[in-house]
Amino acid sequence: MPSLPDAIAGLISALNQLPGIGPRSAERIALHLVQAESDLVKQLAESILRARERIRFCELCGALTEKSPCDICSDPRREASLVCLIERAVDLISIEKSGAFRGKYHVLGGKISPINGVEPEDLRISQLEKRLLQEPIQEIVIALGTDVEGDATSFYLAKRLARENLKITRIAHGLPAGTGLEFADEVTLSRALEGRTEMK
Repeated sequence: MPSLPDAIAGLISALNQLPGIGPRSAERIALHLVQAESDLVKQLAESILRARERIRFCELCGALTEKSPCDICSDPRREASLVCLIERAVDLISIEKSGAFRGKYHVLGGKISPINGVEPEDLRISQLEKRLLQEPIQEIVIALGTDVEGDATSFYLAKRLARENLKITRIAHGLPAGTGLEFADEVTLSRALEGRTEMK
């Protein structure tokens, strides 16, 4: 079997580093791209570069945005007293698709995981504590996955953030165990948000 040219092999290797793209998918995409119209490939390359240059993190919540504060943080129709605490910026997209949440968000940037070298100070917890002093937040909804790190992080946050006149809840366990929010459908997320319980 003849080997692929170096340029195609390099493209396959680069595509294979993307999440969710295995070796076979990377090969199919690479072979499609090298045979596609030049304009299509240029448009794709320009879109990737433009998105990478324009997208940044919201200074308040940590969401992906082109302007800071983001549209959700600056929307007066959102419930300022309600903040949903999520692990990653992409989790916001999953919850927004459910249509069940009308508050604001705060992205932690990960979960506590001593095995992987992630300690509480590596997360955006102090930024949330600052928001608690500056915003009229009355309830924090913890929406982390149900794996070991998610559970440990949730209980740590419930204790650290506990204060008078602040309700701390966690979304109901309608999510598949051991997975993240991106694997849940809109109905499951909607029910999980509606069935959240207070953490004590």
